[in-house]
Amino acid sequence: MRFVDSFVDRAERYSLGVEQESATAYLSIPVSSSLTDYEEYYALSDEEYASFGADPNSARAFAEECRRRAHDDRLMLKPGWNRGSPR
Repeated sequence: MRFVDSFVDRAERYSLGVEQESATAYLSIPVSSSLTDYEEYYALSDEEYASFGADPNSARAFAEECRRRAHDDRLMLKPGWNRGSPR
């Protein structure tokens, strides 16, 4: 998988982009485990991707829901046994 960010909000700690091999849009958030820092990638519909790009408030709200693990069914890469916590 090759994730390419198209927008990064450093203050709110999320990014939007497209995974190149599948052309799947995503929102990612940074997480930390005891072993490493990494990103979790949540699949978006094309409509959500366009909406979040045009309306940062809705993207921030979705990112917060992801931090609360409300959208784990959308994770593009399933976490291992040592899942990190949002930063």
